[in-house]
Amino acid sequence: MANIKCVPTAEYDAVVAAAGKYVEGLYQGKAEVVAEAFHKDAIMYGFTTDGLLEGPISNLYDFVKENGAAPNIKTHIDVLAITPTTAVVRIDMENDAIGADYNDYLTFLKQDGKWQAIAKVFHMFDK
Repeated sequence: MANIKCVPTAEYDAVVAAAGKYVEGLYQGKAEVVAEAFHKDAIMYGFTTDGLLEGPISNLYDFVKENGAAPNIKTHIDVLAITPTTAVVRIDMENDAIGADYNDYLTFLKQDGKWQAIAKVFHMFDK
């Protein structure tokens, strides 16, 4: 039986950096920076205080454009699982642009040497 580490630590760093683009875009209020973290065909599903929000990741970009920067945002990024080509990340988030708190779960794929989220599933907590 081989005892080989299949995912170098550098890949964890690359996934965290990709997720960090999402967080940085929220902080700056720049949808184009948020978009760097996501595949062009990414989807999002989750619960807000108004119910289920579902559809293309452009819903997230619209939110950022509408609500602007989140200078007081606090986040913590955890890589929950990783393989050479897939990863699941949890982002614990407090105080976004509208003052809301979330748990985000991003599913990443590595294609052509680049990590990008293909799906965002989230839960928004009551204020």
